[in-house]
Amino acid sequence: MSDSPDYTVADDLAVALTLAAEADLIAMDRYLSQDLGIQLKADKSIVTDADTRVERMIRAHLAEARPEDAVLGEEFGSEGSSRRQWIVDPIDGTSNFARGVPIWGALIALVVDGVPVVGVVSAPALGRRWWGASGHGAWLQQDGGEPHRIRVSGVDSLTEATLSYNNLQTWDQYGYLDRLVALARGVGRTRAFGDLWSYMLVAEGAIDIAGEFDVKPWDIAALVPIVAEAGGRVTTVTGGTALDELSVVASNGLLHDEVLAALAG
Repeated sequence: MSDSPDYTVADDLAVALTLAAEADLIAMDRYLSQDLGIQLKADKSIVTDADTRVERMIRAHLAEARPEDAVLGEEFGSEGSSRRQWIVDPIDGTSNFARGVPIWGALIALVVDGVPVVGVVSAPALGRRWWGASGHGAWLQQDGGEPHRIRVSGVDSLTEATLSYNNLQTWDQYGYLDRLVALARGVGRTRAFGDLWSYMLVAEGAIDIAGEFDVKPWDIAALVPIVAEAGGRVTTVTGGTALDELSVVASNGLLHDEVLAALAG
């Protein structure tokens, strides 16, 4: 396919926000439903009928609004070829969704030449939606109220920092559990808020560091513009910026190099 016309970042953000609003309606209609369809995927993770419904809606909308763009989604893979690619996780935190834990939501990103430039994270069961776009800041809307700009914390000492590590099993699986424990001993507080919420709490300045392993591009892409526009940093555990290296570390920026050094062992 040919490259897309010169859409502005604001135009693309508006598309992503529209998609998030529609995703919320579909997902909330299925959340806590007694007839939720659940299947086990080849990698032993689960998928619900809400995941597939949301992704189909997003793909159909993008086919109309951005027909020249490529799409990569968790449930239906890659489609199209363009320097502009939408990367979508229809429901991040599917296990939470299926069990009634409210930490889940749609992740919608636009990546241009490999760089995430628009990100929307919408968690309707928490009543929160976050977004960020290059040059447009990072924002939070709570319970449909007036959006307000968000900023990472100013904590510059690990001894005062809060770390969210998500899942101990995957740190262990990738051989980093001992390094995580060593890092945890040096910070002020540890928690495992999990999934999308950890990274949005970093963007809000409520916590200072978040990280995990076994992540895919659709788990990461939408987070990057939000944390970056809030003043933070997002890299792999080795400091890279590729979306397909299976690890992610986000921080307020002030602590990032020190965190990476600690995880390097």
